[in-house]
Order: sequence, then structure tokens, then C-alpha cells
Amino acid sequence: MTIAPQRVVSLHYVLSDRDGNVLDDSHARQTPLEYLHGHGNILAGLEHALEGRASGAELSVTLMPAEAYGLRDEALVREVGRGAFPVPDLAPGMRFQTPGDAGPEIVTVVEVRDDSVLIDTNHPLAGHTLCYRLEVLEVREATRAELAKGHPLPPGTAPGEVEDKKMP
Repeated sequence: MTIAPQRVVSLHYVLSDRDGNVLDDSHARQTPLEYLHGHGNILAGLEHALEGRASGAELSVTLMPAEAYGLRDEALVREVGRGAFPVPDLAPGMRFQTPGDAGPEIVTVVEVRDDSVLIDTNHPLAGHTLCYRLEVLEVREATRAELAKGHPLPPGTAPGEVEDKKMP
């Protein structure tokens, strides 16, 4: 079976920057990535490269910043009040997940000042060229419940156990 919309794909990957520094490795976690093809579960450039591949396929994909997490936008580095953070001890490099206009976003602390904090809401990988080594492990038809939810579900999940995703 080949990768196509409405199919669940299981794969291992190694993500590196353009200098070869490993940023993430599903092998190291011993947990393959599962996603529902055609539902925006992974980067569009990866979906495009995987389309039509079958179990056992191995490939390398390089995504430029605009194809991955976008270019860095310095307007997304801004100052906020110290009270916006739930923890008393803040340090540069700390990351928090906050609700954003388009869904959850990651906030990185850049600098801690007396009454304020300089934060960066760019995605941590914005501006980076990403290099993926991919190994397709399994391709299968999605269940009705997975299609309703828009992503893979644990084995045996019945359609009645999930709420259909909202229509736009």
C-alpha cells in the first residue's frame, strides 16, 4: 500500500540542521511518528515528499525555512510584563506554551529584566533549513474514527468514542 490521503503512516526519522547537528531522532526515543496523510499533521513539504511511497521506503528531504517553520520575524520578539509568567524564577532559554491566535504557540524567554521579559514567539526552528532522513515503516487505511478526529488514534478506538472534528 502506498502513502495517499486518508492513510495512516508510521515512520522513523532523524531531523538535522544543515550543519548535520541532530535536532530530533525518533529512533533514539524508540517511538515512530504516526500521522494521517493529507490532514496537515506534518509539514506540507514532508507530506509531498512521502506521497506515493510504500513501507520500506527510505528517503532524505531538505526543507528550506519557508517550506518548514518559516523565516524568522524580528517583530515577534517583544517585551511583556513579568506577571505574564507563572513561575518566579525565569531564565533565558526557558520555553512556555501559550494560546495564540492560530492555536498554541511556543514562547522563548530571551532576556529577563526587573519588571519585564523579552520574549520570542518565532517557532524555535524558524529560519532553519531542516534535513530529514525518513524510513517508512507502515502504511494502512485510516479508521472511520481517525478520519473523524483528523489524526491517528490508539488501536481499537471506536467511532462512537470520539467527537467528529468541527467543520469550518
